[in-house]
Amino acid sequence: MSRLHVHPENHLVERIGWLRAAVLGANDGIVSTASLIVGVAAAAAKPSDILIAGVAGLVAGAMSMAAGEYVSVSSQSDTELADLARERKELTDNLEFEREELAQIYVKRGVDHELAVKVADQLMAKDALGAHARDELGISEITTARPIQAALTSAATFAIGAAMPLLMVVVSPTDKLVTIVSVASLAFLALLGAVGAKAGGANIITAMARVTFWGALAMALTAGIGALFGTVV
Repeated sequence: MSRLHVHPENHLVERIGWLRAAVLGANDGIVSTASLIVGVAAAAAKPSDILIAGVAGLVAGAMSMAAGEYVSVSSQSDTELADLARERKELTDNLEFEREELAQIYVKRGVDHELAVKVADQLMAKDALGAHARDELGISEITTARPIQAALTSAATFAIGAAMPLLMVVVSPTDKLVTIVSVASLAFLALLGAVGAKAGGANIITAMARVTFWGALAMALTAGIGALFGTVV
């Protein structure tokens, strides 16, 4: 029996499609909602107004993330389909040229030309379009655009991320609301960075530092703007 059957490998890159959308959605949910809450609270708004603003931000943000992800990933999908259609036509019109083109790709990777031609022949005999999609266009099952998956993942994770600072509004005393929401949100961001890095096999400390820095900057800016407008009004 081949050792490949008894020692299967699971590569982290297979998670890249949903992981990117999930991390982006949750991070945006925490940062944007916490920043909105801190900004409104710094303007000396009532707790009920702060909560309403936060809930409105959650709903609007989740829908915006879903729409944005769907549109952008759909554009990628349309481009991939157009390239595949063009490649399918080229395979029909000029098969020999396409075979040599594929062989040259392998030659550039270090394969002897004679062997590269044999490899191109064998791969094209099984799935010509698949071989060219993978090796010429860089389109594979792992990287294929999935608009609905990206949209749903982003919307759901945004809502989950946004719910965290909203929960802090509910449980925090009014005079300490800004401090508690800010500290808790930074802790949530650090945890998110650690989870995302662990799932993707990246450096955990670097990921945590990255997300907390930008989250702190966003909240500081909105708090300053809120305090300024609160003083003016």
